[in-house]
Amino acid sequence: MTLPETAPNDVTAGIDWARDDHAACIVNGRGRKVATTTVEHTASGLRELVGFLRRHGVDEVAIERPDGPVIDTLLAAGLSVVVISPNQVKNLRGRYGSAGNKDDRFDAYVLADTLRTDRTRLRPLIPDRDDTVALRRACRARKDLVKHRVAVANQLRAHLRNVFPGAIGLFRDIDSEISLTFLTRFDTQDRADWLTPQRLGGWLTKQGYSGRTDPAVLHARLLDAPRGATGIHATTQAAITASYVTLLLTLVEQIKILSTQIDRQLDAHTDAHIFTSLPKAGRVRAARLLAEIGDCRARFPTPESLTCLAGAAPSTRQSGKHRAVGFRWSCDKQLRDAVVDFAADSRHANPWAADYYNRARARGHDHAHAVRILARAWLHIIWHCWQDNLAYNPETHRALQRVITQQNKAA
Repeated sequence: MTLPETAPNDVTAGIDWARDDHAACIVNGRGRKVATTTVEHTASGLRELVGFLRRHGVDEVAIERPDGPVIDTLLAAGLSVVVISPNQVKNLRGRYGSAGNKDDRFDAYVLADTLRTDRTRLRPLIPDRDDTVALRRACRARKDLVKHRVAVANQLRAHLRNVFPGAIGLFRDIDSEISLTFLTRFDTQDRADWLTPQRLGGWLTKQGYSGRTDPAVLHARLLDAPRGATGIHATTQAAITASYVTLLLTLVEQIKILSTQIDRQLDAHTDAHIFTSLPKAGRVRAARLLAEIGDCRARFPTPESLTCLAGAAPSTRQSGKHRAVGFRWSCDKQLRDAVVDFAADSRHANPWAADYYNRARARGHDHAHAVRILARAWLHIIWHCWQDNLAYNPETHRALQRVITQQNKAA
């Protein structure tokens, strides 16, 4: 979908989004300011914004972000929305002066005038369906909670290193259910000293511990670790331990709740079969891929358009005889994170992915670069499956079958 050659009614608008208010500017076909306004970020303010645009015959609006209440309001009013990234706006300021200062009203003018002059390069925003947007928000919320859990686990680990070192290496993960349950019951060195291999084994049985490590081995880990704080000092530090443990228990529980919700939303989505069929995609990872790519096929007319937005395609810079290929900084960070996370793990379940990654490493690329190379290859496959609404089928993946054949011959 493209914009018409000339703007309807020969006017375009730009809106600079802010937290508390939004600046709007309207320009005519000659780039002259027709009107400007600033509205508050309230329901009445957004209605006032739509009325302002309608009074001046505006049908197209340029803005810096692709989602949120302002976008929803503009789309609901039947306006065409064009997204121009903040990085582009920063570079475009130089067209109108050398100072390059940030000013909301000036940025609104830059957006409106760019929509007037660069129409052939711009595309109107085509929003995803509501179920895709809801799934994206749930996946991002879960990712944020996981980051918080990791941060709190690191804080707990650092705290225990000073007051109760034996609890750190007792179980594999400090934020696992059994580890947090242990710290709830044995929060100090004094309480842990009561344990014997038999007592620890009995307590683990009551907790339904499913680990394969013998209680005697776990008890030996407690004894081998440096002694922690004891007495009154240990009692005062136990309150800090309890705070971290309580916070981690809450985060773990909320992550489980969100994971269950994501699972239900994924089952109800019409594109679920495409992404769940990918190797090592699982449920949450498949949901993230689906949510970040979206459901609007027109947004990515070619595989290259998807790989560039995902940051999996390198950025080439050339001047005269000098040519440099480097990391693509400007991209959708959320999409890149989802694709790279999937690609990195796919090599453990797919021989073609493993071979692709290993050949990249053999050429001298580090792990991160090799994973991005693999991610670019996967995105071409995902794009074709997505466009054709087909699940990934290893039997029809010819490159995979060639690798399997070569491995069988070698064996």
